Amino acid sequence: MPISKSDKNLSPADQGEINVQESLSHRDQRHIWHPLTQHKISKEMLAIVKARGSILYDENGKEYIDGIASWYTCMYGHCNPDITGKVAAQMQQLDQVVFSGFTHEPAVKLSEALIPLLPANQEKLFFSDNGSTATEIGVKMALQYHHNLGNDRKVMLAFEDGFHGDTFGAMSVSGLSVYNGPFEEHFIEVVRIPVPTGKNNEQVLRKLESLLKEHKIAGFIYEPLVQGAAAMKMHDAEGLNEILKLCKRHEVICVADEVMTGFGKTGKNFASEYLSVQPDVMCLSKALTAGLLPMAITSCSQKVYDGFYSDEIAKGLFHGHTYSANPLACTAALAGIELLTSKAIQQDIQRVIASHRNFKNKIKDHPKVKNIRTLGVIIAFELDVKMERYGDMRNRLYKYFMDSGVFLRPLGNTIYILAPFTISASELEKIYASIEAVLVEF
Repeated sequence: MPISKSDKNLSPADQGEINVQESLSHRDQRHIWHPLTQHKISKEMLAIVKARGSILYDENGKEYIDGIASWYTCMYGHCNPDITGKVAAQMQQLDQVVFSGFTHEPAVKLSEALIPLLPANQEKLFFSDNGSTATEIGVKMALQYHHNLGNDRKVMLAFEDGFHGDTFGAMSVSGLSVYNGPFEEHFIEVVRIPVPTGKNNEQVLRKLESLLKEHKIAGFIYEPLVQGAAAMKMHDAEGLNEILKLCKRHEVICVADEVMTGFGKTGKNFASEYLSVQPDVMCLSKALTAGLLPMAITSCSQKVYDGFYSDEIAKGLFHGHTYSANPLACTAALAGIELLTSKAIQQDIQRVIASHRNFKNKIKDHPKVKNIRTLGVIIAFELDVKMERYGDMRNRLYKYFMDSGVFLRPLGNTIYILAPFTISASELEKIYASIEAVLVEF
């Protein structure tokens, strides 16, 4: 049961004494509603009080290796002084200002640093707050681009099992009903194709050709090469290239959702660099600000931007967030880019890639390991045990890792690692050892 409100009748002094005696985890239960949580059957949340490098510290002093970089954000380690120092200095100069009608140096400098890293056709940056809004804006760009040109195109194309966020447009193009079920009757119209695996590429193209004839498709949104929420499901680069070529021939706006894959995780700055066909729009967040502050960017080509460039006010992209291009978040992003492009971080990325490759070779023939795969600093496989995505067996698996001092979040029976680039060799070895122990225990 949730904690009662009756203790509000206590004096401030008595309340303060109780709060000192109680754990943060217990106090949390009074008023906080957590994401992806059914509170009636969930236990107390673990209170994290400190983070440094790849280590999280709970309120009892126990340490956990952050094996997923806190949902793929803190890729340069937690509380990296190169980033926190620059943001602290920016706080003394300009903390927040409206981005409609104003601009500022952190945003301009970030644009000058980011554009050269993006595919060559990307020219404009639109700021927002998080991954869902980045993709929401990408969908809106595709739909309104055709609307502005007078084209009757109101349908989006997406992959099966894709995930693009929790706002309504992002949910519409997502294919995981575990997140979307109660809202589906409110969605925009979406048609779907399977991801190309290398074995089914021709079938996927034939289905796409059929959909292009049957539906007035405005845009195609896709996670390039890795579908994160679909349990790190990976697909074929050449197959995706052919899909993009066909979409381009039919004037379908191609929207690359690189919220998860962006900023070095696939071994290149962006997964789109593995492809010869460039997206029209890109969605960026998570590691964009190195895990320090929330921010997102939706970039686009000059062609897409020109579809909104008009003497008619209504043809503008009327989407805005209070904290768009927050100067502190822009400063964190700029500091992150400086690290990403540094020799030290690039060496770290190659070190982690090599380490994962060795671990893959070590366990690939284990009878409980299925479909082991790697791309960049991502490694994933299925544990050959039947379990629900958020069921009891999965929860036991999660607890086993946590008891071992390793923070991993299995997606059903999929175990994956996506740790900070800066993780040490010994920390990686501890993660690997905990996985090997799981193969015995489960």
